[in-house]
Amino acid sequence: MIISYITCKNQKEAEKISYTLLNRRLAACCNLIQARSLYLWQNKLNKDNEVIILAKTLDKKFNKIKKEVLKIHSYKVPCILKIKIEETNDKFLTWLKSEVR
Repeated sequence: MIISYITCKNQKEAEKISYTLLNRRLAACCNLIQARSLYLWQNKLNKDNEVIILAKTLDKKFNKIKKEVLKIHSYKVPCILKIKIEETNDKFLTWLKSEVR
């Protein structure tokens, strides 16, 4: 199991990406979290409100997730990370595997 961590410019974009991942069965669940991001872009310090997607999925789906997100994301360089989960409860993992295909 992994979590795909994706930052988005706003709630609307995060929901669009999440619905895409869920409808394509690439993720079983997406949590959307409001964030204040500080970052360097083109040699300037920026701060923006963003929405983070935590998409719970299987490792074998990460490349498909990247491909789908890159098609619809508004950023020139979107953050799409893979975070490996060392352990989870068996019932959750069984549910996740039944939803992600």
